[in-house]
Amino acid sequence: MDAAAQSNEARFAAYVEELSRVLGHADRARPFGDYCAGLLLPGERKSVEPMAALVSPSRVSAEHQSLLHFVAQAPWSDAAVLGKVRELVLPAIIEQGGPIEAWIVDDTGFAKKGAHSVGVARQYCGRLGKTDNCQTAVSLSVANHAASLPLAFGLYLPQEWADDHARRKKANVPEEVSFKTKPQIALEQIAAALEAGVPKGVVLADAAYGSNGDFREQLTAMGLTYAVGVQSNVTVWPPGVEPLAAKAWSGRGRRPTRLWRHAERQPVSVKELAMALPASAWKEVEWREGSNAALSSRFAAVRVRPAGGDFRRAEPNDVEWLLVEWPEGEAAPTKYWFSTLPEDTPLAPLVDIAKLRWRIERDYEELKSELGLSHYEGRGWRGFHHHAALCIAAYGFLIRERAALPPSAAKIRKQPAVSERPRPRGAADPPRTPRRNLDRDAQAQADHRPRQNAAAMSMLPCARPRRALSPTFVTQ
Repeated sequence: MDAAAQSNEARFAAYVEELSRVLGHADRARPFGDYCAGLLLPGERKSVEPMAALVSPSRVSAEHQSLLHFVAQAPWSDAAVLGKVRELVLPAIIEQGGPIEAWIVDDTGFAKKGAHSVGVARQYCGRLGKTDNCQTAVSLSVANHAASLPLAFGLYLPQEWADDHARRKKANVPEEVSFKTKPQIALEQIAAALEAGVPKGVVLADAAYGSNGDFREQLTAMGLTYAVGVQSNVTVWPPGVEPLAAKAWSGRGRRPTRLWRHAERQPVSVKELAMALPASAWKEVEWREGSNAALSSRFAAVRVRPAGGDFRRAEPNDVEWLLVEWPEGEAAPTKYWFSTLPEDTPLAPLVDIAKLRWRIERDYEELKSELGLSHYEGRGWRGFHHHAALCIAAYGFLIRERAALPPSAAKIRKQPAVSERPRPRGAADPPRTPRRNLDRDAQAQADHRPRQNAAAMSMLPCARPRRALSPTFVTQ
């Protein structure tokens, strides 16, 4: 084993030892380390039995029982483990990429075949892109432009599960767990992060959360700024137009206090507003470097008042940003965001922070494909959350290792990664100096190795004489 591998193992052992302090019992340290090692080792399947064979090939059956008990039954706190992961990994993220810039809210689905795994139901699964039988979990991550880390991970329990006492008992769902919508779960995770003193960032979420007016109001009440996606049919008051103040009191009945509208003063959808913007409102903006070129699109930003539910209010909603993306060649805008970033925020930083949500997609891809987040085969509530916490713990170690690597060279690629005119097979290598004759290793000519010329081959089948079958049969 080389020195680098030994150093990696030493750092992993120290990391696991620190995390083991919150498990509540010394006997849990060994299966905890084995489970995390199994998640990090190469393997097609990261369920308990294949990992037991990886980490302890001489005693697979005993190791399988140990890991299974640890993940599915042992009463350690997944929240405490995630809190310790945050404590160990967050400094590395900040040292690598600067202050935390965003809190990212999202959910992810786990396709299931049966009906017995906790929380499984027919619901939309983002990984499949359709409604199917699956589990769904809500997560909160912190991010900057260099890295991101999930802080909280909670299973969404559908109403049909929350009301079914028999299924709850069989899956060991805690009594205090009740039905909550996904935005409600996310708000609880955000409140817990605030209480833990996590450095604040702009809250990012997709339209499933951002279109919920109560969700946005709660974020503002918590003192958080947001840049959240909204659906195209969400309504706003265009610049210079506002809802009507409460009607004058007639002297009879209850005094009017709510805003109102009439037929000639109505809000418009964000899509209608975007389609009516002049051509000068749209600007080309680059937000990050892609795999082969900078990612860019056309954007426009307008200050508007959200109109949803304001007819039940005495005061109109505050003015905020409406950010719209309309890629070149598309018949209509494709994405919309509401943001409470300051009024003087330029367009490019507004786009940059809204697009930072892509990091959570990368997190989920690595957690599922490389670390086995979606490979858990148990059916219980505790095992589901324990397995997720262990996957995030292993992911935290990878983040720390990456943060320790030296920074790469220039970020912007000056030319495509693949040449537009590939070099023909056998062509000479290009010189490594401006003048070929100054390169002592320059290849004088193309690679023409001596070889025998191939004989001409007929394209027609060659007729061969048929041989008579032997009349003798061999039997046994």
